[in-house]
Amino acid sequence: MGINKRRPLTPTQRYQEYDDYADVTRTKPTKSLMVAIRKKGGRNSNGRITCRHRGGGHPDLYRIIDFKRDKFGIPAHVESIEYDPNRSTRIALVRYKDGEKRYILAPLGLTVGMQIISGPGSPLRVGNALPLSEIPEGMELHNLELRPGCGGQLIRSAGMTGQILTKEGVYAHIRMPSTEVRLVSLKCFATIGQLSNLEHSSISIGKAGRNRWLGIRPRVRAIHMNPVDHPMGGGEAKSKGHIPQSPTGVPAKGYKTRKKKLSDKYIVKGRKRG
Repeated sequence: MGINKRRPLTPTQRYQEYDDYADVTRTKPTKSLMVAIRKKGGRNSNGRITCRHRGGGHPDLYRIIDFKRDKFGIPAHVESIEYDPNRSTRIALVRYKDGEKRYILAPLGLTVGMQIISGPGSPLRVGNALPLSEIPEGMELHNLELRPGCGGQLIRSAGMTGQILTKEGVYAHIRMPSTEVRLVSLKCFATIGQLSNLEHSSISIGKAGRNRWLGIRPRVRAIHMNPVDHPMGGGEAKSKGHIPQSPTGVPAKGYKTRKKKLSDKYIVKGRKRG
């Protein structure tokens, strides 16, 4: 992947960057592995806005991704590396020896023609899925399960990678991309390698219209609203005396909003907060 800059014919193009898609195979996506998804515009089933600043955007077809990698012992070869509009990393179309096709998350270094396999006893190669008990300490991994058989839930974004620090009893100490260290059962599966599209976070959007293509609507700062619209609105001029909070009055700084979860007991070391 590479980042290209546009020739600045207009002021917005001076800062605009785009992906050259050099790592993407020039093939059409597989129709049998795509489903239509309806845009919700940030509304729930009652029609109320639960996520602000959403709406519009290009229509996308959802690619069905195999997060479980449950075809054990059946080799597959990579047919193409494709762009997925629903996620930041690339996806790979693989064809198994029995003829079935599936999409998987494409790790860095996976190319067309390579062979992958999943299951206990698989070789330690990029793209292969194994239980944590068989992955050595220090090796990079992604698409990590939290419970055996539930499918990968963690480390699925572009450029992300986790690492096994040590194994203790029936658990492995996994360092997440956020630097958090978490206990995960050794029976859980993970895929070897770092995810592709490393420079995704370096791309500059460059103009407001490009955000609209992504389904992101303009955001108005709360301090410029009226008191009826937001707790931080109102005043004759710009005022700094408001407490940062949400439209429903929940404080945003210095106030813990994360509830105590049962899974907190598996966190050995919290993430570093900048």
